[in-house]
Amino acid sequence: MASITLGGNAINTSGNLPKVGIKAPDFQMIKNDLSVANLSDYKGVKLVLNIFPSIDTATCATSVRKFNETASKLSNTKVLCISRDLPFAQKRFCGAEGLENVENLSDFKDGSFGKNYGLEIVDSVLAGLHSRAVVVIDENGIVKYTEQVPEIADEPNYDVALASL
Repeated sequence: MASITLGGNAINTSGNLPKVGIKAPDFQMIKNDLSVANLSDYKGVKLVLNIFPSIDTATCATSVRKFNETASKLSNTKVLCISRDLPFAQKRFCGAEGLENVENLSDFKDGSFGKNYGLEIVDSVLAGLHSRAVVVIDENGIVKYTEQVPEIADEPNYDVALASL
């Protein structure tokens, strides 16, 4: 269990992020077109998992915009923006913002991604949502970098995450 904060108040997650050097846990989430995405769909591609509580918060929206800007410059790399928001909300946000370089995935059905990656918030008003985190996975499915952002309202360390590619 990781201890993070929300406005300076301690809250907890369901576990810890996957350890660097291990095979990334598989996942099954929903794309904006309501099709299913699995980790194996991205075999041979580097992944940046930008994970956050909701697209409808200022910090989450900022992280999606920043990763969208960066993603266009990365070769053989996809940025997956992951939350428990409905796919319709994710699609609406990216359409309104003109964001075309990131792919949204929704864990709304059963929250299994959040549970398997140890980042489901288990207490506070955000219980059931994902904490803010970044996981980088190489083209062989190995975890290269993880960051559990200690304060939910803070942004991840973009430079360090992208340097791990």
